[in-house]
Amino acid sequence: MASEKNLNAKKDIVKEISDKIKNSESVLVFSYQGMTVADMAKLRNELKKSDSEVKIYKNTLAKRAFEDVDLKSDEIWEGPNAILFGKELLEPIKVLSNAAKDNDNIEIRTGFADGKMLTLDEIKTYASIPSKETMLTQISVGLMQYVKNVAIGLDLYAKKLEENN
Repeated sequence: MASEKNLNAKKDIVKEISDKIKNSESVLVFSYQGMTVADMAKLRNELKKSDSEVKIYKNTLAKRAFEDVDLKSDEIWEGPNAILFGKELLEPIKVLSNAAKDNDNIEIRTGFADGKMLTLDEIKTYASIPSKETMLTQISVGLMQYVKNVAIGLDLYAKKLEENN
């Protein structure tokens, strides 16, 4: 009887992981071995700002959940792993990548976004994309330069017309 209870509990956990994968814009699997509790708490707080969460599951259950959503990831399920579930595409990837730069104990193993598995190079590319606010600022600054040049040109033209009259 206890065996059936355990089996149902494991099935529920696999379903929970599968649902989280399906409902997330980005999913990253990373090794956290050697991280302190304080470091993990700091990472979780940073990720909470972008409506993301880090969960730790048994590798066998996580692997089965990934297989349930047609994501093959056999080679990454060794050692302790954590899974980041992000409601946004870029921000969680950026936060975890920055944390990995600051903390040698974080090793990003794989990721999932846009309906496919990501390579480590693709994850680095996503992490290097500026935030939405930064991109809007860059665009507005670029546009302001044109408006400034038009204003200067009109002012010079007006002064030229005044001199001719």
